[in-house]
Amino acid sequence: MVAQLIDGKGIGQTIKAEIAEEVKELVKQGCKPGLAVILVGDDPASATYVKNKEKATLAAGMTSRLIRLSAETTQEELLSHVRQLNEDNDIHGILVQLPLPKHLDEDEVIRTITPDKDVDGFHPINVGKMVIGQPTYLSCTPYGIIELLERTNVEIAGRHAVVIGRSNIVGKPMGQLLLQRDATVTYCHSRTPNLAEMTKQADILVVAVGRAKMIDASYVKEGAVVIDVGMNRDEQGKLCGDVDFDSVKEVSSAITPVPGGVGPMTITMLLKNTVHSAKRACGIEQ
Repeated sequence: MVAQLIDGKGIGQTIKAEIAEEVKELVKQGCKPGLAVILVGDDPASATYVKNKEKATLAAGMTSRLIRLSAETTQEELLSHVRQLNEDNDIHGILVQLPLPKHLDEDEVIRTITPDKDVDGFHPINVGKMVIGQPTYLSCTPYGIIELLERTNVEIAGRHAVVIGRSNIVGKPMGQLLLQRDATVTYCHSRTPNLAEMTKQADILVVAVGRAKMIDASYVKEGAVVIDVGMNRDEQGKLCGDVDFDSVKEVSSAITPVPGGVGPMTITMLLKNTVHSAKRACGIEQ
């Protein structure tokens, strides 16, 4: 069995083209979506992510605003910028690039972003809405994974999905979104005994543990669909995921590569959430 490659890069480009068309129509109606990103400090990985977000936002025909702040920025200065953006009618999505420097309180920053512009889907109000299945902004990486599964015609309903990882950004919302699509969901994490016993039951296995190539073929049931959320460097310094791709592709029916799998979908869904926010702000959509 050779696994089907789930091409996140290609699917992301298709969705971005759909978004660009939608934005074109919105601009004709006098409603131009705008995304503001606040970058605190000079972490190189964060700077790269922000640059990619800016590029994708402009390519979709949207307004992009970048606010760069020094690593010494105080909590109150940062919150002041967030509050100004909350009131700015040209901005429909606000994103504060994480992680923040250690002296800043991420939770308070997230709670200060108005839920209507929280296109990352991290605000407790939006998380609560997501859990009970109300319309809201979905956390971008899990939202992107659902799109990958649906656009590659992976059956979710009635399948057993195992999620390894319980972060608020990926693991927890991922399980909820699969549950809402009628999967039976098991959460696993670093304290799960006999991990391989659990993962070998999965029809859909989502791996978000942050350890390079941790999951090899011995963890995977034959024919499973494997989604690798990891982004690590191997011994040679090459980008790799949490899944040992070469061994797992021999037993799985479909698998996401790293890079080019889940990664491109995160920014894509951020754009989708921003467009949705703009439509609500302009009274085009509820």
